[in-house]
Amino acid sequence: MSLGEAHASFMGKTKDSFKLLDVYYESGGNFIDTANNYQNEESETWLGEWMEMRGNRDQIVLATKYSMSHKQHEVQKTPHAIGANYGGNHTKSLRISLRDSLKKLRVDYIDLLYVHWWDYTTSVEEMMHALDVVVKSGQVLHLGISGAPAWVVQKANDYAKFHSLTSFVVYQGLWNVMVRDMEREIIPMCIEEGMAIAPWGAMGQGRFKTKAEIEERKKTGELVRPYTAEGQSSLEETTSAALEKIGHEVGASLTAVALAYCLMRCSYVFPVVGGRKVEQLLDNIKALEISLSEEQVKYLESQSPFDPGFPFNIMGTDPRRFGETQFVMQKMYLNLAWVKHSPAIG
Repeated sequence: MSLGEAHASFMGKTKDSFKLLDVYYESGGNFIDTANNYQNEESETWLGEWMEMRGNRDQIVLATKYSMSHKQHEVQKTPHAIGANYGGNHTKSLRISLRDSLKKLRVDYIDLLYVHWWDYTTSVEEMMHALDVVVKSGQVLHLGISGAPAWVVQKANDYAKFHSLTSFVVYQGLWNVMVRDMEREIIPMCIEEGMAIAPWGAMGQGRFKTKAEIEERKKTGELVRPYTAEGQSSLEETTSAALEKIGHEVGASLTAVALAYCLMRCSYVFPVVGGRKVEQLLDNIKALEISLSEEQVKYLESQSPFDPGFPFNIMGTDPRRFGETQFVMQKMYLNLAWVKHSPAIG
């Protein structure tokens, strides 16, 4: 999302996008995430130019998305234009969006195409058949989904399997040490389905900052949160302090610790990180070197308690992954030890 200038007024400016991409690639990075509408289409366009200039397309795992109205900035100025044709989960939206993404990115295939969000108007059947067509055509290699309830993803994958269609292999959603709603239904579904998880907002979307950083921003007039011009909430302040404490223990920044938390909390996690500065990117990469202890993870989670809701707050969560060693109800009649799921590598 940081590639482009169309949204610089509220997202901030990136001084040198190609330099940022170069440093990422030279550091071993090869997975790049974008979308059809980011920065009014500039993100895909700039990324396409960079890959063509560097001649590294084959080395990149390229992900983009459809469902958002990528032509909204033009439709608003065009008489008689039908905005619904450019957004949503339906077949025409997919056809137009993929055609335009391939052109902007200057490629003949996409490694990973996401459904950006579930629109509640297109049937699972239509969507999965349309997606399967673009995979079998060779224009797309793999499918992912973002911003959809777990039941939609499960229904879609079951339908795909029963009808020999291509199923979703990656879920992208908001997940970090402070916002853990995905642990309620989505992450357990991903584990059972063998799906990878690509969390966005893993570092708090700029919300995780030390008191010193907050004071420095106040002095320079730089907003804490450019999107809304708000300051830190009390929960964000508490979470930031906890991350800073663990950061001192492991010798890393609080944002690197936040990223490391997601990386080791579950297997097959590939965080989507943004940033406008090379130094931010290099700090993110340091998260790969951090190994948090079980005690440190428990401490972080204790500072921003998560209520899984019914029935999990009565029956417990999966004891093989996130929960206790026994279900609450089982303790009444059974003493059972569970075999834990394989932990993340690291």
